[in-house]
Amino acid sequence: MADAPPLPILLLPDARLRLKARPVAEGDADAVRALAPRMLAAMYAAPGIGLAAPQVGESLRLITVDLQPEERREPFVMVNPEIVEASREIAQREEGCLSIPDQYAEVQRPATVKVRWRDLDGTRREMVADELMATCVQHEIDHLDGVLFIDHLSPLKRNMLLRRYNKDQRLKALEG
Repeated sequence: MADAPPLPILLLPDARLRLKARPVAEGDADAVRALAPRMLAAMYAAPGIGLAAPQVGESLRLITVDLQPEERREPFVMVNPEIVEASREIAQREEGCLSIPDQYAEVQRPATVKVRWRDLDGTRREMVADELMATCVQHEIDHLDGVLFIDHLSPLKRNMLLRRYNKDQRLKALEG
């Protein structure tokens, strides 16, 4: 599935990262089946463990996730994913984002979530996710609503991270 050519990943400050994605409709089935392998290819090439369609310029509620190492790939393609339950218990985990490369921060989120979605065949799926999977799914679903992990940081931490990111981007442009 990931033999497709990867798509370019949008970087902050691209305004499309801040838009709310529209639900995938029945008429989108062929487009989504074509998009999913290219999203997985982009995610693996980055390398990353999750990617949302808005990060590749597609305003659709579609995410890809794979926490496994390359030799044991186990990708999830989630169409119209939604969190239907979240624990009161909070977990803190370091997060990064393919749209904000090389920047990481500790983010607090519910420790466990129940997620519901449809797969590429239209079958309804559900899972209770915890640990890294819970963090990753919440992070990617946030992207579908135009929310980035930096939005969960205090203003001070967010501004420090953005200053570092902007400096790195300027240096890369000069090296370019």
